[in-house]
Amino acid sequence: LVIQFGRWRKARAKAKTRSSRAGLQFPVGRVHRLLRKGNYAECVSAGAPDYLAAVLEYLTAEILELAGNAALDNKKGRIIPRHLQLAVRNDEEL
Repeated sequence: LVIQFGRWRKARAKAKTRSSRAGLQFPVGRVHRLLRKGNYAECVSAGAPDYLAAVLEYLTAEILELAGNAALDNKKGRIIPRHLQLAVRNDEEL
């Protein structure tokens, strides 16, 4: 309980981002905003941004892992655009 305006009131719960609720690093709120503003469809369902953010996060992690391996193969400690290109070109699924 918290004193507010001379009265006892319930304390507001700490804000949680939609990304943290979904257990993601990618911003679910921003994806939702971009889906609405992009004129892709008239309305966007509540679960669509979560799903899209999860897919984008998975693909990013997959490509970065392969690019990191390509960088190590070339005895480099830093990923450069060429490593990303090699990673995507050498992977059949991507």
